[in-house]
Amino acid sequence: MRVMVLVKASEASEAGVLPTTADLEAMGAFNEALAAAGILREGDGLKPSAKGVRVVFDGPGREIVPGPFAAVSELLAGYWIWEVADMEEAVAWVLRAPNPMPMRSEIEIRPFYEPEDFGPALTPELAAQEEALRHKLAKE
Repeated sequence: MRVMVLVKASEASEAGVLPTTADLEAMGAFNEALAAAGILREGDGLKPSAKGVRVVFDGPGREIVPGPFAAVSELLAGYWIWEVADMEEAVAWVLRAPNPMPMRSEIEIRPFYEPEDFGPALTPELAAQEEALRHKLAKE
């Protein structure tokens, strides 16, 4: 089961407060443990929303909205992509994580859709196309 583990932003992360050396060491050790367990596929931190943009879609229209964005609790500060047996394993690993923020913070875990979730809508041709794309991206 693939999951995306979403590190929610905080007032500090949105203000651009960077982690301390101790924070980086703790997170590095946690990431090493994830890698050693064969779970970690990818992960990284995100700069504050002031450095980003949103593209709002409305039918054929597009609107570019520069950051920063409101509702800090709904923003992301980082992510991991993990391969785990089930949601219980993902939760167990998150419980071991160092607090990613210097204050109260949240981490959200969301499973990815897998091909079997789409049922007959994912035709054999579409499944082959998706698999070919994943294979191509894995080589790059």
